[in-house]
Amino acid sequence: MPTPELVKSYIAAGMNCTHLEVSGDGAHFEAVIVSDAFAGKRLIQRHQLVYAALGDRMREEIHALSMKTLTPEEFQK
Repeated sequence: MPTPELVKSYIAAGMNCTHLEVSGDGAHFEAVIVSDAFAGKRLIQRHQLVYAALGDRMREEIHALSMKTLTPEEFQK
């Protein structure tokens, strides 16, 4: 069963984040992900970037992931 720390490491390995927080209980996770990669992207495109970073782990290990995806400028507000 994945831990919040493990999910955080998966995301960090797949994309450049300026801030990353992950919490959860092993089945359901919540993440705050801040990255320059989100600039100019719609919400669904931001989530797709995170899903791409997680790859097959999203289907095989992680049951549910709720995300807040922000640019550094949005995070500062």
